[in-house]
Amino acid sequence: MSLIPTIHARELVVNWHVTEVCNYGCRYCYAKCEDGGLTKELIHDGGAIKALVEEVARFFNPGNPHNPLRQNMRWESLRLNLAGGEPLLYVEKSLEAIKHARRLGLEASIITNGSRLTPALMTALAPHLVILGLSLDSSDEKINLGIGRADRLSRTLSIHELADVIASGRRINPLLRLKINTVVNALNWEEDMSKLIGNLAPDKWKILRMLPKITDDLALSDAEFNTFVRRHDCLDHAMCVEDNADMTESYIMIDPHGRFFQNAPGKKGYQYSNSILVVGAAKAFSQVNVSAAKFCSRYAGELLEQQS
Repeated sequence: MSLIPTIHARELVVNWHVTEVCNYGCRYCYAKCEDGGLTKELIHDGGAIKALVEEVARFFNPGNPHNPLRQNMRWESLRLNLAGGEPLLYVEKSLEAIKHARRLGLEASIITNGSRLTPALMTALAPHLVILGLSLDSSDEKINLGIGRADRLSRTLSIHELADVIASGRRINPLLRLKINTVVNALNWEEDMSKLIGNLAPDKWKILRMLPKITDDLALSDAEFNTFVRRHDCLDHAMCVEDNADMTESYIMIDPHGRFFQNAPGKKGYQYSNSILVVGAAKAFSQVNVSAAKFCSRYAGELLEQQS
């Protein structure tokens, strides 16, 4: 009888999309959930924040033998990643979630569009983070405006100010890693971002293809996506490429209402679990599909080993 190999990863990442609210209006945004009658996002409730973080910490603890992922996967540590929407629209509550995760022994990270990052906020955030994630799709103001990566006053991100804030975060926490996410779409696929990425010097640059989960707006062809990737071959030391198929069943995601959700293969929208705080993480997690092999394929350089 053949044995399925056990994959050993350095960490397991749970992505909590704490809010759908964002001060930008990206046309391809897929952070849009069906509320299922649950109208209040958990990020507004301090008790719910703590309860959810504690349930995540318990269920995904590396030593929990009852987690179904352990059938063919092991991990050394657990990281809670806050995403959105824009999580820094709720700074105090996001910090509360991050600090509670740290108290429970989890590592923490956040993904932001960068518009709310200031030196003062970086001073508060940096000591508690292992990774600062930034969503950057272009250095061209017209492209950013076309995408919708601007606020209601049509203000786009200042790359110069952002670079200064990132530098301050690295001084505060020399172990802080920088990750940049770029969504390649119909407006930016011809751009050369080599200078921007080179200057910011991220530890990882994740290139994602526009995912038509909610809308086909700004979708692009295989050839256009591949052309963008090839143009940046000089940055392959930091580059991590994810096409649409790579994003299906490869993330552990929690929506703003505290439900696991997953990209539904071959169709628009998502599949959702029941509320984690109502039925518990074990039952809720059984209601969505997550592939340990696909999850680990996104962290190929961070795998420890495989054992039969």
